[in-house]
Formats: sequence, C-alpha cells, structure tokens
Amino acid sequence: MTPLLAPTRPLVRVAAVLFCCAASVPAALAAAPAAAAPTGPTVYRVAPGSSVQAALDAAAPGDVVELAAGRYPGSVTLSTDGVTLRGQGAGTVLVPDPADRGSCAQAGDGICVTGSADDRGVPVRTLSGAVVESLTVAGFPRNGIGAAVTDRLTVRRVAVHDNGRQGISVEMSTRTALTDNEARDNGQAGIFVANWYDRKGGALETRGTVVSENRLTGNRIGLQLRRVRDLTVEANLAYGNCGGVFVVGDDGVPRAGALTVRDNVVRANNRYCPPIPRLDSVQGTGILLTGTEDVAVTGNQVSDHSGTSPMSGGIVLYPSAVGAPNARAAVTGNALSGNLPADLADRDPRGTGNAFADNACGSSEPAGRC
Repeated sequence: MTPLLAPTRPLVRVAAVLFCCAASVPAALAAAPAAAAPTGPTVYRVAPGSSVQAALDAAAPGDVVELAAGRYPGSVTLSTDGVTLRGQGAGTVLVPDPADRGSCAQAGDGICVTGSADDRGVPVRTLSGAVVESLTVAGFPRNGIGAAVTDRLTVRRVAVHDNGRQGISVEMSTRTALTDNEARDNGQAGIFVANWYDRKGGALETRGTVVSENRLTGNRIGLQLRRVRDLTVEANLAYGNCGGVFVVGDDGVPRAGALTVRDNVVRANNRYCPPIPRLDSVQGTGILLTGTEDVAVTGNQVSDHSGTSPMSGGIVLYPSAVGAPNARAAVTGNALSGNLPADLADRDPRGTGNAFADNACGSSEPAGRC
C-alpha cells in the first residue's frame, strides 16, 4: 500500500544535491527566453482639428478612438469590428461639415456604423461589437447615428438632437444595447429600431436587443419599433413628443412582436404632428400597438395624454396602415391616469386574444377594461 506521506530524504543528501546544482541554476535562467510584454488595445487620442476618420481607419479590433472635448465638423464611418468611439460626454460634439463629401455625409448621417447588405437588403457582412459612447451628435440632415447590419452594437451615454430624421437609427441588427442616451428634437423618432427603414418584409428577429434607461423628448415619436421581434424596452422616459412608444407591424411574416415594453415612464406626449404617408396625425399617444402579436406591456406609468388623433390615449391598440390587427397582446399591471379620451383604448375591432388585466386606470374603450 502506498504510504500517506513519502519518507523524508536525509538532510545531508538534500543539501548535497542543492550545492552541486547551484552553479547551473543561473545559466538555466539566462538561457530561458524573456516573456513577451503583454499587448492591449491601442487608444487613438484625437483633438479638435484632427481627423476622426483617419483614427477610425487605423483602428484594429479592440482599439479605442477617444475624442477630446470640442467640436468635430463632418461625418464619420465606423466599419471595423470591436472598435470603440468614445468622447468626453456632452462636451464632445459632432456637427455637419458642408464641405464633407464622404459617403456617410452624403447619406445625411453623423456617425455611420455599418456592415454591408446586397441590393435586396440581405446582409453580406455583419459588423460586430462596435461601441459608440459619451458624445453628442447634432444637426445632421438624416440620422444622428445610423447603424445597419450590426451585431452586439452598443450605444450608451450619447446625446442626439436636432437631426432631420432619427436620433439613433438601428436597422437589420441583432443583440443591440441602447442605454442611457438622450434623444431630443429629432424630426421623426428619438430612437428607431427596424428591419429596414425603406423596405417591407417580415419582422427581424433581433435576438435580444435591449433599449433601456433612455430619455426621449421633443421628437415626433420617442421610441419606434418597426417590424422587429425579440427585444426588451425598459425603464425609459418618454415625454413631450407627439407619441411616446410605438410598436409597429403590418401583414408581413413573421409578424412584429414577441417583445416586452415594461417599467417605462410615458408622460404628456401631446405635441401635434401632421399626417405622413402610412401614418395618421399623432398627438397625445402614450404607448401604441399596431399590427403586432404577442407583445407584453407591463408595469408602465402612462399619464397626462390628450389629443385629437385617432390614436390618442394612454395605451392604445390600433390596426396597422394595411389593416393588420393586433393579436395576443397582454396589457397588465400598468398605472394610467389623466389620459384622454381614455387611459386604455382597444380600437382594433379585428384584434384577437388581446388581454387587459390588473391595470390601475380611470377610463377605457370599451368600458370595463380597467
């Protein structure tokens, strides 16, 4: 049987072994190759007047392009996996440059974060792991940030304001995180998440996109989700827009939906926005579901909406522009007050399986939903 403890070697013999080998130890260490110095991401520091685009073009996956405080005229394109574009907060501002002839500027966007797709909109190359954080993008003709065909894109602590279309636009992208941003006074949505802006088709499986803790004010729509599935909208503040949160689908397959809108504060979105193609006038709408399926609307605080739009009200179910109904919406556990003409409004006569339960509210269409 093997003993639990090996026999102790005689001390004299151990000492002799150490003495005879001592001379060879330094030689062995000297012969060993030196350990390579660890390498980390490169940080490209850019000051106002220097080229942001040159730094982004030089960056490799994992690198950081860090902008000092100041104004940076011109648009930029981020097209390398895993690169971070970082500012110093509100003091780092990207604005248009009328002389900019780059592709992003010609598209009308401030920051373009792009993979590639073919002429039919089918992704060819997906950009992965890009980060845009801690800066301001203002005054561009189309989108402040325009992202398309990305995976694991993160946009956080960014201010986007006074852009012609969307503050932040994310199209044909998966596993996106949009967190702690401020979007105000943009021409259409503060934040827009869709399959494509200018194409129909079935809803995109976003594979867990999260839109959280953003502040959305002064836009046509605070947050618009169009033809997307499998995402979470939580803990956002939408106020002072024409409409707060819109979840929009149509007759495409798969249908828009299978998503959750929870724990948001949606208040006094009472600006008037006139009709545009495929959308009636918007005024006084808190949360709208139109042409969706399997949407959970829960734990939200929705208050003080009033307007003359057919979509006015606190939480509203409404048929889509092509008449597609809502199916199996679950509107539960919300707190609603001061919304006119109703806190809860089911104006979707062809809707099926929609449920209203445990909501604190004062009025509903039809009666009895509170």
